Amino acid sequence: MPGVDMDNNPKILALVGSRGMLAQAIQKSASDEYQIRLLARPQFDVTDAEGVASILGEIRPNVIVNCAAYTQVDGCESDAETAFRVNGEGPGTLAKSARELGATLVHISTDYVFPGDANTESLETDHTGPLSVYGRSKLAGEEGIVASGLKEYFILRTSWLYGPGGKNFVETMVRLGKEREELRVVSDQVGSPTFTGDLAQAIFNLLALEKSGREVPYGLYHFSNEGVCSWHGFAEAILEEARACGEPILAKRVVPISTAEYPLPATRPAYSVLCKDKYRQATGAKVPHWRDSLVYYFRKERD
Repeated sequence: MPGVDMDNNPKILALVGSRGMLAQAIQKSASDEYQIRLLARPQFDVTDAEGVASILGEIRPNVIVNCAAYTQVDGCESDAETAFRVNGEGPGTLAKSARELGATLVHISTDYVFPGDANTESLETDHTGPLSVYGRSKLAGEEGIVASGLKEYFILRTSWLYGPGGKNFVETMVRLGKEREELRVVSDQVGSPTFTGDLAQAIFNLLALEKSGREVPYGLYHFSNEGVCSWHGFAEAILEEARACGEPILAKRVVPISTAEYPLPATRPAYSVLCKDKYRQATGAKVPHWRDSLVYYFRKERD
């Protein structure tokens, strides 16, 4: 069975894109069951098919977790070639190696594969329709995994990710809140924030299904924290927690603005809420609420 060492030795987990924010949370969340091998550019480049096959062939991992991505959403608009090489072709390259090695692949995707034009939670089976180069490139990555012939994979779409060790909306709001008396934040884009620690645990919860002795429900899953807010509501909650933790917040007002008042190169989904029912049913795990995870981040995890 993929991902399982029948001799009870630690399973080798190849962590691709190991310097990123989510990868750091995965390293922290991993149990002794896993021996993690860190893979990052320039030594490991997902756009180099021969290099990927060679290095993974030497490591012979039981599990490959792909956190490598070109995540500069607006930058993708002006550099579509890089976006499609990293986000579009890279996952398929990893999937081919996983298939050859008998490994399980975990790949992180995004809510941006949806147009966000409905006011209902997006299911894994819903029609996609990305509005940006970033979204289209990430969808191409999902399709590359499916086309590879690999059956043992988990694709996790997530949204509004934040956590220690990387640039994110939470830290941007705290920084700006210390510098300005007034912040202007978009209020007509709605979604669910996701703490990296919770997403990392979700990954291991899915991988644990391989030990169940039952048929493993591989495939596509959605995971974000529970609850819904706008970027404006998220910003207000961030500053509230920052003040509660003694941060010298100067901002007195968070003014709601429309997307049209803050134009960016890439179009964002207006309603970007992912349904987590499939994940909950498969794992039996509880999905933490975004407010609870934000409090935890400020009190326990923040750099």
